[in-house]
Amino acid sequence: MQDLGSGKTTERPVRLGGALVTIVEPHKGHEVEYNRWYERDHFYAGCMIGAWNISGARFVATKDLKALRYPSDSPVIPDPTTGSYLAIYWVLAGGFGQWMQWGSEQVKWLHEHDRMFTERDHVHTLMYKFRTQFEALDGVPVELALDHRSPYVVVVIGEPSAGTSLDDVDAWFRAQPLLGAVGAELTAIPLPADAASGVRADSAENRFCQLWFVDDDLPATWGDRFASLGADFGEAGLGKLVLVAPFRATVPGTDTYTDELW
Repeated sequence: MQDLGSGKTTERPVRLGGALVTIVEPHKGHEVEYNRWYERDHFYAGCMIGAWNISGARFVATKDLKALRYPSDSPVIPDPTTGSYLAIYWVLAGGFGQWMQWGSEQVKWLHEHDRMFTERDHVHTLMYKFRTQFEALDGVPVELALDHRSPYVVVVIGEPSAGTSLDDVDAWFRAQPLLGAVGAELTAIPLPADAASGVRADSAENRFCQLWFVDDDLPATWGDRFASLGADFGEAGLGKLVLVAPFRATVPGTDTYTDELW
């Protein structure tokens, strides 16, 4: 009989090392074509088949969710009606550098073999180092966040004020009620010189990016959970949030939500 006590949940031999976070806007009239290309080709050929890539997931910002975004003059998504599709990929600790090198070479190969899609714009695409997680006791581990398949994710990007460390930021968020089933905090890595053509990312050295995976009805609870987050963070004297943006999970294999982007 198997010893059920041998699986030590306090140990984490599989650890998150980094992530790719990419927000893209398909050109109007090409949204269905873009969705099918991305989920049926690029999601796998551009990322998932690479060594050290342990999981991935796609999300979409429909018109109703875009209306909840703030601030309206965000430097991350200057036009709040854009940035419709979000893809997130988790990369295993210890292999992040190799995965980034593979990704650059793979994108070049895809361009050479006419496997890219021109009718789209990168709004924010960056590689991030994993910094810390926000988890409930014995809840969803951050390493499983993408496989957990939460119906929503909220992207929170902030800039600490002068003299405020990320440790201060982390302590403030840990003192708040947990914003989702699990949260990940990341710090940006500058785009490599050989980044794919058209890739854009507005970034600052001191910015942090948090991904909050939400399991319940996010639009119904937005006012209680995220609507005042930016104001509360600012009033605490810790800095400012330059993007708070909700997305809902796509439905793989379908064109669901492609007619609800604008």
